[in-house]
Amino acid sequence: MANKIRIVGSVGSGKTTLARKLARQKGIEMHSLDDVVWSRSEDGDIRNSEEIRDAQLADILSHSTWIIEGAHLGWSVKTFEEADQIIFLHPRLSVRLYRISRRFYRQKRGIEQASYIPSWRMYGRMFKWTYQYETIYKKQVRKIVNNTPEKAVEIRDGKEVGV
Repeated sequence: MANKIRIVGSVGSGKTTLARKLARQKGIEMHSLDDVVWSRSEDGDIRNSEEIRDAQLADILSHSTWIIEGAHLGWSVKTFEEADQIIFLHPRLSVRLYRISRRFYRQKRGIEQASYIPSWRMYGRMFKWTYQYETIYKKQVRKIVNNTPEKAVEIRDGKEVGV
């Protein structure tokens, strides 16, 4: 049984939804890497220093069980190394773009809660990050998945895991 699960994918891939579902099913605490990078407040987000970010991540990794979700690579490489299971969510681009727009609409209307302020600027950044993911980061994630086939899986259709 996987007790340390790392979920990775682009904006709108279903990372948070899957992490929440697995956390409920397994009784394991989930963590968003965005919440490690940013200190959240009603006035806006403040980027944590690398020291604070790295200390928070080390604390999460010190636990015997965890579910970590996020698109972050590089500084979070240890999450992949220590994971029992790596799940790479990669639905079609059109699905992700639709999800970004639906989520933004729902957040602006107050139907869905956001951990950040859902501004038009943030909405635009989501598309920028999706483009960067497609052109740069997806290759890096595939390399991780291909180098750890015993514990990694790529999921193209969220229906396979209920997202």
